[in-house]
Amino acid sequence: MANPNFATPVFARFAFAGQEWQISDGRAVYWPNQGALLVADLHLEKASWFASHGQMLPPYDSRETLERLAAAVLATGARRIFCLGDNFHDDAGPGRMESHAVALLADLAARVDVVWITGNHDAGLTDIPGTVVADLTIDGIDLRHEATSEARNPEVSGHFHPKLRVKTRGRTLSRPCALRSEARLILPAFGTLTGGMDAAHPALIAALQPARAIDAVLCVGARAVQIPVWRA
Repeated sequence: MANPNFATPVFARFAFAGQEWQISDGRAVYWPNQGALLVADLHLEKASWFASHGQMLPPYDSRETLERLAAAVLATGARRIFCLGDNFHDDAGPGRMESHAVALLADLAARVDVVWITGNHDAGLTDIPGTVVADLTIDGIDLRHEATSEARNPEVSGHFHPKLRVKTRGRTLSRPCALRSEARLILPAFGTLTGGMDAAHPALIAALQPARAIDAVLCVGARAVQIPVWRA
């Protein structure tokens, strides 16, 4: 049920943990060896959560996020989706979804396997189409919400919403990006109403340790651009 109003996302190849991955201009990552699409921090129903606390936002964030997710599935032919935590802005989010967003989610879950890894915003997530887990390991790679120094395998996570900020011609440009060290990959936030943390923020650098090098990875045009962020 991809929305024809959304442009087909472009995916570009990069390497991590000895495998090929692909990052899109729409903040998703595709894992060809597993036929899997990985996204983090959808924060579905964030607008309705703010509305319940007196701050009114346009109530279509879940619809737009799920339509972009459907477009990424269509572009890659993914058979599975791994959602890496903070999938909903709070545990009660699924109950607030409007009918169109509910239909989009049901359609996705009918066409591909959806695995929801819980995060700090939705640790009690239940009663949604797909499988809910705290974390998992696939083909020797750990998938979880927040990077941990105790990981023994290469690890893919979310949580931090990394953004690359570059100053040029007196302006600061900001783009969501993935952050990669030798053994850890942190994905950008996929959700429509998600902010970001500077890719060079000390908390992000610490989360990717131990490392010799940390690069921002993003899709520009039809290629993956890798920009040094930190060196030991």
